Amino acid sequence: GITAVICTYPLDMVRVRLAFQVKGEHKYMGIIHAFKMIYTKEGGFSGFYRGLMPTVVGMAPYAGFSFFTFGTLKSIGLAQAPNLLGRPSLDNPDVLVLKTHVNLLCGGIAGAIAQTISYPLDVTRRRMQLGAVLPDAEKCLTMVKTLKYVYQQHGVRRGLYRGLSLNYIRCIPSQAVAFTTYELMKQFLHLN
Repeated sequence: GITAVICTYPLDMVRVRLAFQVKGEHKYMGIIHAFKMIYTKEGGFSGFYRGLMPTVVGMAPYAGFSFFTFGTLKSIGLAQAPNLLGRPSLDNPDVLVLKTHVNLLCGGIAGAIAQTISYPLDVTRRRMQLGAVLPDAEKCLTMVKTLKYVYQQHGVRRGLYRGLSLNYIRCIPSQAVAFTTYELMKQFLHLN
């Protein structure tokens, strides 16, 4: 995961910069122009990696809490209500697995919890990515400085968790489908 993030991070940086532009204030004329401007005006290749540290640091708690929550919900569900929530696995009838709709629900809950825990690091990443185009850029140079600055200026709800509800709209269905696919692939590959 970390290798993939490092390889694709410049694309994410350009995407954030292009998305941040408002009508009438186009600093970047397109993808290629954004790449050129960031490279020439923000220190070469290092300019593409502003905000990488909170992304990498946030990956572990996000994945950890996501899998922990899903596994816990799955275990509790199958232990407490096996007939209601479970069904025999396709590859091993002696093993119970969650029904598809329950898988989706547990995956969505797992995604929401993991996103809630790691979201301040996501805010930090975005703030650092936009740092060069924001007026307070000098206050958002490192992960710790950015976290402190956002907290001091805007607090928890309007700072560190700003935009979380919109992020749930993307994250919850994504994680629901990801965990359901994961569980189905385990059955198809005979891993139960």
